[in-house]
Amino acid sequence: MGKSAFLFLGYIDMDNSIHIGKAIQAKLKEQGRTVKWMSEKLCYERTNVYSIFRRKSIDTDLLYRISIILEYDFFELYDCKNSKQFRRD
Repeated sequence: MGKSAFLFLGYIDMDNSIHIGKAIQAKLKEQGRTVKWMSEKLCYERTNVYSIFRRKSIDTDLLYRISIILEYDFFELYDCKNSKQFRRD
């Protein structure tokens, strides 16, 4: 997915950094899942899930768990080879 798509979806902030919470929230919505569903999968209170959505960064263990639950590799968003942020062309 190109940088313009991330900007459109709000995953990348103005300083070209990824806002992982927004990406997680968008993926949850795209799948038609609820915050209640995700909170049950994570064994978290719903308020903690909303807190995740506000985070610009996240613990890797938690991101791994969320990736498994939503069946999406969020680590791919940080792939330097595919990011214009790290390219010199």
